[in-house]
Amino acid sequence: MIATLVLSCLSTSIFKQQDGALAQQYIQTIRYRNLVIDLGNGVNTNAQLTLPAVGKGPFPSVLIIPGSGAVDKNGTLGFVHKYGPRPPTPYLQIAQYLSERGFAVLRYDKRGVGANYTILDTNVWGNTTANDLNQDSKKALNVLIQQPEVDTKRISIIGHSEGTLYAPRVAIDNSTNVKNIILMGALAQNPVKVEYYQDVSLPLEYAAQVLDRNHTGSISIEQFANVPLLLKLLPSPRSLLRTNNTEAITTTLAKDFGMSGYISIEKQLKPLLVKKYENITAFNLLKCNTLVICPILWRSLSSLIPNLSIIGNVSKSTGILILNGENDAQTPVQEAFLLQQRLIELNHPDHTLITYPNLGHVFYPSSRWETGIGPIQQYVLGDLYAWLEAHSGFSRLPNSMSFSTTNFSTSSTIT
Repeated sequence: MIATLVLSCLSTSIFKQQDGALAQQYIQTIRYRNLVIDLGNGVNTNAQLTLPAVGKGPFPSVLIIPGSGAVDKNGTLGFVHKYGPRPPTPYLQIAQYLSERGFAVLRYDKRGVGANYTILDTNVWGNTTANDLNQDSKKALNVLIQQPEVDTKRISIIGHSEGTLYAPRVAIDNSTNVKNIILMGALAQNPVKVEYYQDVSLPLEYAAQVLDRNHTGSISIEQFANVPLLLKLLPSPRSLLRTNNTEAITTTLAKDFGMSGYISIEKQLKPLLVKKYENITAFNLLKCNTLVICPILWRSLSSLIPNLSIIGNVSKSTGILILNGENDAQTPVQEAFLLQQRLIELNHPDHTLITYPNLGHVFYPSSRWETGIGPIQQYVLGDLYAWLEAHSGFSRLPNSMSFSTTNFSTSSTIT
């Protein structure tokens, strides 16, 4: 009887706690405002402003510049299916986290793009250039500035992946409005060089370091057939790869590479990877049939002055935060190190680098060979907020700043 009574009381307590937690989820902490941004020449795009639920402002504010591909304002990482699990939405996650803590945050769909990887206008999408995307970022900034709740003297810009190309450029041209820039998954060199790393260097490293255990310079076709990381980079039919029929894949590979049963990493695999890279970065294709980077955009990106060469033009009064996963397979952490080294060389007075072991391009646990997909880790959001809080007038930055991660690295004097 006593045991039953204790369990009953405990059960009641648990249910009350669950009910309380459920009720708390419906406490409004964020306001949402849907906007339309006029990008010029008849092109519009949807945007959303998130605001703290309490107060009229003016609030310190953040603009999020999206990364590569057909990215919507939420940064949705995968197709949304009616009955399937919802994919992660990192840009919405950032916006909600910061707005709950006192920031106004604006994010927007890339030009020609809608939700769920929908291309709304194939002409706009296929003819987009790097200059278009840079100008779109500036127009989004102007829309943010026009919002009555925004403190125009406390605006920060977050760029992710390809967005890190445009964030410094927007800051350079708007130094009186942009107080800080945050580069997440940063690009230092020209994107074409980084694409070579993704398509050629990284797969070759994987083949040599993981598959070629005996250091013979070759790997077996059977091994190869079970590695999606390599298979997706080869010209094999997509329909075949989707079957997961190892026997059929092995037979096809044998036809491609010969009947010896082995593939030479340097003489056979590398030329195929290089050919794939050249097809991806071909600038002479007239039609865009990809949701990633179209030929016209690739052409403009190839001639873009790299961040390493322009980062010195960012105002000395602008704070710079660089965040990178150490297992980033798309913008490797070495890119962040190069930017850090250049900022040290330039004696920029306020720059910070934080790297995260075991996290990938979207700040979710990943191997160094492939990007894991999931929500941004809470401690990364905590670091982002702590830095922004200190750089937005909420609190004074102490001499020894404490972040939740132990992998904080800086060679700067933070003021």
